[in-house]
Amino acid sequence: MSQAATLLVIDDEPQIRKFLRISLASQGYKVIEAGTGSDGLAQAALNKPDLVVLDLGLPDMDGQQVLRELREWSTVPVMVLSVRASEVQKVDALDGGANDYVTKPFGIQEFLARVRALLRQAPQLGSVAAAAGFGPLTVDFAFRKVTLDGLEIALTRKEYALLAQLAGHPGRVITQQQLLKDIWGPTHVDDTHYLRIVVGHLRQKLGDDPTAPRFIITEAGVGYRLVAPTDP
Repeated sequence: MSQAATLLVIDDEPQIRKFLRISLASQGYKVIEAGTGSDGLAQAALNKPDLVVLDLGLPDMDGQQVLRELREWSTVPVMVLSVRASEVQKVDALDGGANDYVTKPFGIQEFLARVRALLRQAPQLGSVAAAAGFGPLTVDFAFRKVTLDGLEIALTRKEYALLAQLAGHPGRVITQQQLLKDIWGPTHVDDTHYLRIVVGHLRQKLGDDPTAPRFIITEAGVGYRLVAPTDP
């Protein structure tokens, strides 16, 4: 796998990206680079990397936010590479979905060994989908765009986060607690009224009648799932 794997490096420091590109390429990896969080998310969706190396201090958005948004739809292994060395930062990143955490400055041999270890744990190449379709509804993860019958729908950040989370697991029930934790944070797992409000607004924008829904199915007392209109 090491000879075929594609790695995405999201870091705003050109010298770090150059150093990692040279080091990783010398091991046979293909390297894609992004200098911002938004570009990194787009590259992750479009290029289907086998591993993401993520800095936390990005110019447009915090790396923790990049991680949360990536985890809305992807299980690609993520190694955080950051100067932030506090235990709290490490715990937040690992709880947020990171698979490993390396602090700067770092030794390149240890870094490469951690890359190999993460790739061994992820046997499937190209696990990231750029978009998901549900009949006339399409969720484009690369550009954070949602279209219905070919027309783009304007969603709030929370509405998009909810829809992307459901779209990343088509047909599967996502529990209320999981959605609240992933979208609002672990301190809001009991605030189900937040979720009901956002689901209601999202259904209005999708033209989805809650009494006979086409897209968002409520599993009473459990959670929600997203289906295509032709699904039973």
